[in-house]
Amino acid sequence: MDYQNSQIAEIYDLVNPRAQDTDFYLSLCGLRPCSVLDLGCGTGTLCCALAERGHRVTGVDPAPAMLAVAKRKPHADKVEWVECSAQSYKSHQRFDLIIMTGHAFQILQTDADAMAALGTMRGHLKEGGRVAFETRNPAVNWAGEWASRPILVHRLPGGQLLETLEITGTDGELISFQTSYRFPHHTLTTSSTLRFPSREHLESLIPRSGLVVRDVFGDWDAGPFEAGGSREIIFIAEIAG
Repeated sequence: MDYQNSQIAEIYDLVNPRAQDTDFYLSLCGLRPCSVLDLGCGTGTLCCALAERGHRVTGVDPAPAMLAVAKRKPHADKVEWVECSAQSYKSHQRFDLIIMTGHAFQILQTDADAMAALGTMRGHLKEGGRVAFETRNPAVNWAGEWASRPILVHRLPGGQLLETLEITGTDGELISFQTSYRFPHHTLTTSSTLRFPSREHLESLIPRSGLVVRDVFGDWDAGPFEAGGSREIIFIAEIAG
């Protein structure tokens, strides 16, 4: 998505409402205040929910338009916002929990980018801390599902917003698509490419960053991952050793 576009950023929360994944990541923090790094934080919904619960939060995103939306939310003043990619973020801080949500890991289209993001996680994680991120299971026919997806209708104060998606290409692990948002008086169109790596491939990369996988879940209820049936691959990792 072109999240540098302020209009796309402004409608992000409307077309991506809070869902089960938010509650899952909130539960990882527990009840005692801890330090959290959210890589690819987007419009900051999760960051602000964490800050509301007393956690010390840093939200990192490369899109200033998304961060502008985030900074207007309740409890945003308690969050440290950083305009930066997950691959290049550097800080002297170390965190109890590092997360990458909203399938943001799938924008990393090469092993080099994935390793850079995993390196960021390892380099900023406290001893005894945890990393958590998710990616969609490539065993699911996502291109087929999305190609047959009906028009989505979102309610606006001044009318309707119609969302359509068109698959524009597939190449190995990559799926490219175009999303159009039709407002009453104009249309926004943006293109995206996501990567769908397998569990096995990611489990071969993660140890190279100095992390070790502790759990792999297949849904937001922390159910076990099933290669042929789960829609999500949710990784929980720690420092190796």
